[in-house]
Amino acid sequence: MTPPPPRPLRLGLLAWPVGHPASVAEFGARLDAWLAQARGRADLCLLPEYACVELGAALAGDAAPDPATELAAMVADADAILAAMRAAAMRAGVWLLPGTLPMRTTGGRILNRAPLIAPDGRLAFQDKQAMTRFESERWGIAGGAGPAVFDTPWGRLGISVCYDIEFPKHARAQVEQGAWLVLAPSCTDSLQGFARVRVGAAARALENQCFVAVAPTVGEAPWSVALDDNHGRTMVLGPPDRGFPEDGVVAAGGPDAPGWLFHTLDPALIEAVRRDGAVLNHRDWPRRPVPPPRPAVFA
Repeated sequence: MTPPPPRPLRLGLLAWPVGHPASVAEFGARLDAWLAQARGRADLCLLPEYACVELGAALAGDAAPDPATELAAMVADADAILAAMRAAAMRAGVWLLPGTLPMRTTGGRILNRAPLIAPDGRLAFQDKQAMTRFESERWGIAGGAGPAVFDTPWGRLGISVCYDIEFPKHARAQVEQGAWLVLAPSCTDSLQGFARVRVGAAARALENQCFVAVAPTVGEAPWSVALDDNHGRTMVLGPPDRGFPEDGVVAAGGPDAPGWLFHTLDPALIEAVRRDGAVLNHRDWPRRPVPPPRPAVFA
């Protein structure tokens, strides 16, 4: 028997205004307060990459930490932070992608991991694969496991964390395994950085004929090495094709504006454009390797 098509998803995207909580419990209270605003309006809530790193300074002693000290403090309390995220999702009764947090593996490497948490507390991770220069050169964070897909009541979803959304193959692997929506939590410290994420997300939506949802950190945090300056806007992007806006921007919050963006996404729109779009990018993705170019001969 053919399974029923996924039903529409009420998605909440939060532009997280970076704060200065004094403890994990205070961070959990901030998370509870934001999720309370989404109750009854969203089935799944997306927060930005590294939102919880606002805790780094307090956990390190609030002494304007250097990158290594801030990261070590976050990693040391990663289990407690993840427990606070899980408890918040369960109290709110929503599916929650609470951003990402740095975690140490049993082999000693530190990864940037995005948990997707179900309302009953079950969770699964998507690791970030491609590291920015800050992550690799100053924090020493390593690339993690490859792309996964996540089965939810609204069908199969993908997660592509910030820099990963700038590369085609990560999201493509998820789409080829059935993802119709890719969640892209981001943390960018300049308008140029956010532009790269935004252009990458738009390209992934175009070439895969899927939805891509972006949620950023916003605001200034001079007490944090990693989150000192934050720019971006919440956005839902789709293919600029039949049934979608001309520019592919399905919904968007204001630039650097904190708060929620709520939008209902219908997977039937994705099925329709993949079946009868003006172009069929999803179907026409090149299946064979592109041969090396040869110099053209002028005659």
